Amino acid sequence: MSGPAVGLWLFERYGFGDVLAEVVPWLETFCEPVETGTGGDLAFWVRDPSPLGLRDLDPVSVGGFFLSEDEYLPADDEEYSAFPAPPVQGLVLCAGCSGPENHRLLGHLALAMARRLGALVDFDGVLGHPVPRNETRDAADLARARALVASLPGKVAEVSYDTGGTGRWFRHVGDVEFLAAWLRHPDFHLVT
Repeated sequence: MSGPAVGLWLFERYGFGDVLAEVVPWLETFCEPVETGTGGDLAFWVRDPSPLGLRDLDPVSVGGFFLSEDEYLPADDEEYSAFPAPPVQGLVLCAGCSGPENHRLLGHLALAMARRLGALVDFDGVLGHPVPRNETRDAADLARARALVASLPGKVAEVSYDTGGTGRWFRHVGDVEFLAAWLRHPDFHLVT
């Protein structure tokens, strides 16, 4: 089973090789092995989560992680008006497995990488809202999700996108202050 994923939005263009040059030496201090796959993607297992501030997490219970370039960012169908300019490049950071420990570790990895790269975090959906299925969305669920997001410090934006046909939906994109607060929230989880 595949786990959650987040995007990292960059507002300055880096080559993916430059991104790897920035993050691989850092990852190698607490992950192993750190390997580049055939498509240039990075795969790694967290050996010691304490550099991420996670001293109570057993890495044996967590699956592998992957970092790749997001070839679809910026997208023509997304609304970037909440930002001074659209992102120029994106990365995808994902967990190979689901479960609370994987969500938590992925969140902390995303926070650390976003800080290192000056990135915003694309949560790939609406936080605190059930994943929409069959175009059904409950207004009360959406109101609760918006209230949850508004209750946390930091900046977060709703970025709308085309769902196909004439429909639109949105995803939350937040800064590192927002992600740090969300990680401390008792209901923390990523979108799956």
